[in-house]
Amino acid sequence: MALPLPSPDAQAASDALSNQLRAAIREAGGWLSFARFMELALYAPRLGYYAGGAHKFGAAGDFVTAPELTPLFAQAVAVQVAQGMAGSAPQVLEAGGGSGRLAADLLLALEARGALPDTYAILEVSGELAARQRDTIAAAAPHLLPRVHWLDRLPERWRGVVLGNEVLDAMPVQLVRWSDTGPQERGVALAEDGRFAFADRPAAGALAAGAARLAGDYGIAPGYLSEINLAAEAWMGEWGRRLEAGLVLLFDYGFPGREYYHPDRRAGTLMCHYRHHAHPDPFFLPGLQDITAHVDFTAMAEAAFTGGLDVLGYTGQAAFLYNCGLLDALAALPDENARLRATGAVHKLTSPAEMGELFKVLACGKGLAEPLVGFARHDRLAAL
Repeated sequence: MALPLPSPDAQAASDALSNQLRAAIREAGGWLSFARFMELALYAPRLGYYAGGAHKFGAAGDFVTAPELTPLFAQAVAVQVAQGMAGSAPQVLEAGGGSGRLAADLLLALEARGALPDTYAILEVSGELAARQRDTIAAAAPHLLPRVHWLDRLPERWRGVVLGNEVLDAMPVQLVRWSDTGPQERGVALAEDGRFAFADRPAAGALAAGAARLAGDYGIAPGYLSEINLAAEAWMGEWGRRLEAGLVLLFDYGFPGREYYHPDRRAGTLMCHYRHHAHPDPFFLPGLQDITAHVDFTAMAEAAFTGGLDVLGYTGQAAFLYNCGLLDALAALPDENARLRATGAVHKLTSPAEMGELFKVLACGKGLAEPLVGFARHDRLAAL
């Protein structure tokens, strides 16, 4: 598959990041964990994919997220967010705010419901994206911008709702290949011509222990390659310590552990996105493409529970949105033309062949007494 060529400026930026990555490999003794390679490719200051200036979201970017499709997504999510705030505190923290579209639409939807948060925090490590988010909110809901502030690290304590759409899949993953001699961690080295190349070495520490446990739980055979996301597990566990009361609500693509490590998925789930093309090469144009892996929701739920959170719900995106009144919001649009325009987006959000089944919703929390409306029907907690 021929991928589009970058502009000269974009190519120069990618070359500069590639040189940084080569230097990091040499400084590490010739071998860098894939998790560290992925972290630098995505988040290196000024040059990483999420730290650079290129558009990531929407038709002009590399992929389209649910909030970009239609405001109806945020209107449905607002139902669950309002319930979470009512059971804890009138605050929302969105992790990884993307273009700012979800924040803008969600604030307007909560205002329409009479459930505006006192504070809407956006946890964002990219200054470029934070500026874009501010512009989006200022254009769509200028009167609500004073409620919004930005964070560059997790708050020490939080009460209210924590919301994340496609956050976990962007956290750096370890690559593991199971072998006859034990689990091997797949990292990145340099070939003789200076190109990036995969190289394996025996896994150690928490990664080795996790890989051994997965092999026992799911019967993983030698030759199998997949991912373990220790960073995402740690992130989930941290909310157990930091959340005093409230809801953690996460949307992402992935599977329960038994499906994630299915025998037929022998090459893992690692995927890259570049100008609406999906391909498997993480070494292509570093800094200009997204690198992601699907989410093991069993691991996320276990990490949350071990950290001190209650696991409150797990279901497909379609079921969650239906439970939260997505079709009612569609029917309430003011005229037939608006409904027709929105129908295609609703189909993409909910169709099993599109985002409806691949994307899942996980809810964890603390101190919430009422059952969550988004999981009233078709809750799949037992599948975890």
